[in-house]
Amino acid sequence: MSYVAPEIKEKFESLSADLKNAILERNVQLYTIHDLIRVLEDIVREADEEEEEDNQ
Repeated sequence: MSYVAPEIKEKFESLSADLKNAILERNVQLYTIHDLIRVLEDIVREADEEEEEDNQ
């Protein structure tokens, strides 16, 4: 189960519904803004990898 600390809840809630759902599906623990950034970077990297595969 994912967790979003109260300290970053406002930043988390500012994201789109699709992005929030993608994060929550990962069952991550987000305590700091750095945790949130790391997960967002992972999502971007995976999307880029999928795009590269589709282009081959």
